[in-house]
Amino acid sequence: MSLETYKGITPTLDEAVYVHPSSVLVGDISLGKDCSVWPLVAARGDVNHIRIGQRSNIQDGTVLHVTRKHKEVPEGYPLLIGDDVTVGHKCMLHGCELGNRILVGMGAIVMDGVVVEDDVIIGAGSLVPPGKHLASGYLYVGSPVKQVRPLNEGERDFLSISADNYVRLKNEYLA
Repeated sequence: MSLETYKGITPTLDEAVYVHPSSVLVGDISLGKDCSVWPLVAARGDVNHIRIGQRSNIQDGTVLHVTRKHKEVPEGYPLLIGDDVTVGHKCMLHGCELGNRILVGMGAIVMDGVVVEDDVIIGAGSLVPPGKHLASGYLYVGSPVKQVRPLNEGERDFLSISADNYVRLKNEYLA
């Protein structure tokens, strides 16, 4: 794994975190307990910060980045990811905020200023345009993304199951 310091700040990893050796984490990034970062993830906390909560997983080929502070947005857009979040293969998350128990489907793009509440599924290949707010408890799909329907009980349960599966998998890799 490559942890690179930027302007004197090095990524910090909580306990029992797994980061694949081919991934690169740069700058102001913090990973919570039991997180996993899989092959070829590129995460740059250079012009703002990235925070990833507990038991979240960032899958292969995903890009994580932030937006610089500027006149129109004085705080810029950090990237904030809650607990029990599964980010599928080859996603792009840029300066957005994800709550808890979220599944971001493979190849999805989530852009600056987006806020995703808890208990949401974003379908594979979806585009969430800048500034969009996704309400809790729904499935969203499309490009641009649209609210399709409420999540059913099985889908809600799957959000935690997916996170648990990746905690087990990263423990196997760490062993």
